[in-house]
Amino acid sequence: MRLDDHPTVRRAREKAVAAQPAPLLSAEWLKELALRHGAADAGLVEVSRPAIADQLDYIRDVFPQTKTLLAICARMNREPVRSPTRSVANQEFHTVYDDVNHIARAIVTELSDLGIPACNAVAAFPMEAQAPGRTWTVAHKPIAVEAGLGKMGVHRSVIHPKHGSFILLDTILIGAEVEAYDQPLDYNPCLGCKLCVAACPVGALKPDESFDFLTCFTHNYRDFLGNFNDFVDAVVESKDMNTYRKRFSDQETTSLWQSLSFKPGYKAAYCLAVCPAGEDVINPFLEDRPGYVEKVVKPFQDKEETLYVLPGSDAEGYARNRYPHKDIKRVKRAVQTRSVASFLAQLPLAFQRGRAKGLNTTYHWTFTGAEEIEVTIRIADRKLQVTPGHHGDPDVRITADAKTWTRVINRQYSMINALVLRKIRVKGDMKLFRAFGRCFPG
Repeated sequence: MRLDDHPTVRRAREKAVAAQPAPLLSAEWLKELALRHGAADAGLVEVSRPAIADQLDYIRDVFPQTKTLLAICARMNREPVRSPTRSVANQEFHTVYDDVNHIARAIVTELSDLGIPACNAVAAFPMEAQAPGRTWTVAHKPIAVEAGLGKMGVHRSVIHPKHGSFILLDTILIGAEVEAYDQPLDYNPCLGCKLCVAACPVGALKPDESFDFLTCFTHNYRDFLGNFNDFVDAVVESKDMNTYRKRFSDQETTSLWQSLSFKPGYKAAYCLAVCPAGEDVINPFLEDRPGYVEKVVKPFQDKEETLYVLPGSDAEGYARNRYPHKDIKRVKRAVQTRSVASFLAQLPLAFQRGRAKGLNTTYHWTFTGAEEIEVTIRIADRKLQVTPGHHGDPDVRITADAKTWTRVINRQYSMINALVLRKIRVKGDMKLFRAFGRCFPG
């Protein structure tokens, strides 16, 4: 039988002839579809919107035909998230992650049955285990903001105008255009109360609303995949169980096993738990602010727990001073650096503002060998600026073989040996060079 005569081919071609050009989809119908399948809210963004241009390549990687983004959210129950017993809170997170993925799949199924191409971008973390680097595909937060589902709060999560911080996000990628799109909210539901700052046990959130990513990653995500490398190192390097237990207690080993065997356990997420923003959430805070702090915030502050910090980090000093009743454990940096390019990309995430106090220094870096890169790094007023190329008059010049520098960063080669053998050369005040290192502990 010729292909043209096959019954399936003939029926498909008959349908193609009968099909009409698809009209623009109804925005109201799409959002109603999302609500009908269980979403708490939904909004639409055109894929060409300039505000999400930096996400376009990642969106195309998942679903190249994408023309419209349907942002949805599912609501979490507040009291489980506020429980100091983290297994209770984590169960709520993971249950709602499952819920929002099921909602998205149901939406995609219905759209596909109607001949509308669509793909769920998946709500989970981590999505793509490629650390160091981006550990997710489609970034739901900026899309949700553009879709009018909320604005970013001090705690770096989206706050919904009604449901507050107690939501989880997902995005459906649709291969069709829509007649109308949503716009961001004209106000931020965040109250600026800084209760998230007060509740963070390791000081990752700052009073000036800045954020220390590495500190949050080190503690809150201790039982996630990123820490697995540290566990493997401990197993390989330990000569016996006593040596291993100096790095991982029996309780920590069990906690890591549970997290990897079932679903990852957040150590904190207190910033979300204490947030009073949102129309359905705010009343107890407005009616009795001291009572709200006593009931919601204090249990996290008073909780006896282990806080995980990098040696010499801002978090270590903060935790010891702020929470003397909590155990402090120094841990190793879990993620390896693959290249000079990734080292430079990680600098803003690892920068410790407290350790940069008093520095007003410009560094010219020149990397040679496998990666030929010139970069200017400026540290002043406890702020970091990384600029490609050499600019201005440097206080310190560093020339380093790229492979050697990467090995030093990964603790595979001695900095002293690299300096002695002139694989790393420093021209300028060595105290300023050492001060640079103190700004990036671990």
